[in-house]
Amino acid sequence: MGKVHDEIGSELRAFIEAQRMFFVATSALDPEGHVNVSPKGLDCFRILSPTSVAYLDYVGSGAETIAHVRQNRRITLMFCAFDGPPKILRLYGYGTIVDPDDPDFTRLRPRFPPEPAARAIVVVKIARVADSCGFGVPIYTFERQRAQLVDWASRKGSDGLIEYQREKNATSIDGLPAATWLTKAPSDNEA
Repeated sequence: MGKVHDEIGSELRAFIEAQRMFFVATSALDPEGHVNVSPKGLDCFRILSPTSVAYLDYVGSGAETIAHVRQNRRITLMFCAFDGPPKILRLYGYGTIVDPDDPDFTRLRPRFPPEPAARAIVVVKIARVADSCGFGVPIYTFERQRAQLVDWASRKGSDGLIEYQREKNATSIDGLPAATWLTKAPSDNEA
């Protein structure tokens, strides 16, 4: 049933690219801290190499993934087949947060659609690739991606998004630093 792979080969790449959503799981190191699981949609995922992937992290009401990856780098991405043959694929790895001040952001950003709500890019170095049967995953019919996030971000505008992130994304629910690039003074950003 399940199999461990050395890397993302052509068959797994095709499976990943056919999925319209995936899930991200991270955890704080503190056993009293929270475990976070986030669904991701829109066209935000890219395979960089057989052992490296990235996704565009959109502005949201929390920043748990960013905070956890900054603290300990551990991250798991999960893809489920909601149509066609059953399959679950997990990519276990170590993440890096590429924030808008990082030169790699400018290099990686053109790989993704020009969505106005991007706050960072999460790059994951894959340590383990494993699939399993997915027999218990229900079959769903895809209708469409939601437009609300893109519309909301457009209404907020650049300044509104920065202010929103300063208020909602500076720390995680456990108080870990998250969107640290937003807490820099303007003179820090110019240096």
